[in-house]
Amino acid sequence: MLTILTRLGVGIKLEILIKSMHIIQQKMLNLAKERNLAGLTLRKIGELIGESGSPQKIKHHLDKLLEKGFLLRSVDGEKLKAVSAGLDKAAKLISLPIIGAANCGEALIFADEKIEGYLKVSPHILARGLARRVKNLYVLRAVGISMNRANINDKNINDGDYVLIDKTAIMPNNGDYVISVIDGLSNIKRFYNDQKNNRIILFSESTMDIPPIYIHKSDFADYLIGGRVVDVFKKLDEESLWQDAAGFDAIKDLEPMSREELEYYKNL
Repeated sequence: MLTILTRLGVGIKLEILIKSMHIIQQKMLNLAKERNLAGLTLRKIGELIGESGSPQKIKHHLDKLLEKGFLLRSVDGEKLKAVSAGLDKAAKLISLPIIGAANCGEALIFADEKIEGYLKVSPHILARGLARRVKNLYVLRAVGISMNRANINDKNINDGDYVLIDKTAIMPNNGDYVISVIDGLSNIKRFYNDQKNNRIILFSESTMDIPPIYIHKSDFADYLIGGRVVDVFKKLDEESLWQDAAGFDAIKDLEPMSREELEYYKNL
């Protein structure tokens, strides 16, 4: 029987440490959990967190919290509050914690459990059933192209994509895409339990020739499963969007095309 230890599994508390956050941002975030920051001036916020004297500094850190998704501003600007993981019923959005990055090739990036921000999605963006289990979900940013031939819900995994993980799925089946943690380093791989040879094989699915990772049964204690990949949110291709928008704007300015013109262009 295969036994795999896990840090993120059922019955083991996930301790999320905001290690990289500036102390002023931490103070502002704590204040936002108690007060509506929209009703406070920058100077007042500074006074309440013990950082008076520089409204510009407060604005800088406030903008950073908004940029990372730790704070949420209402459409009318009347509310500015801290975001927590899960469904925000008022905004009707789900906030999924982004916990660092995972490498798609060699395990080169440390899997520090820290929140970098939140990915906000509407409930119907998630597959059926996932929206009711948001507390079990977290997001990693993919690094590299070594899983660019993977197939998760008809989507591959490319550099910069957001990968959605179910942290409770810690006993993977053959063929599952998993987050594996080896010596504190994380990567995204396809899982295969080679029972005949008492080993686990972690495959890349890439246009590149990437060798698999082999883990023998006697080394399972150093191998952790951080969950199963359940979806992929593709990185925004801003250049294509701008090109499409520019083309649409140009077409908008044209007058309706006559039947003769339409036939002419169709036959070019």
